[in-house]
Amino acid sequence: MLTRLFPHPGLSVMLVAVWMLMLNSFSFGGLLLALFFGITIPIFTAPFWPDRPRLRFGWAMIDYLGVVLWDIVVANFHVARLILFRRNSALRPHWLVVPLELKSAEAITTLAATISLTPGTVSADVSTDGAFLLVHALDTGDAEADVARIKQRYEERLKRIFA
Repeated sequence: MLTRLFPHPGLSVMLVAVWMLMLNSFSFGGLLLALFFGITIPIFTAPFWPDRPRLRFGWAMIDYLGVVLWDIVVANFHVARLILFRRNSALRPHWLVVPLELKSAEAITTLAATISLTPGTVSADVSTDGAFLLVHALDTGDAEADVARIKQRYEERLKRIFA
């Protein structure tokens, strides 16, 4: 019964949060409308997502979000240092080919978005079979170490979330 009312709980929570943020003020009526949308939209869109992944909420997601937020802060300082104190000719840009163990499109999209959110890297393409992700790094000394870091810090955690 609960899964029929909330077929996609992550979407429900996101819709309520985004609706309340768009209102830019708290009101009981706004919260009721947000809850209405948060419940009805996933119910009506559920038939269009028959193979939607099951997410594990909890420590795995908190760990992932913590690592991503930390990496974003650290990468901001790293890129600022590169821009302010290094000449463009001293940069070592590189294309990284990251082999993927993730299978669902949602998990691969989350990994690609995470990489693009981190300053200094951007996801450029996914192979047609979903086995590789092409990433451009602004400055890297060791491409293989950067690929291993992406796999260890992000992909391993995403495999736990997208069970």
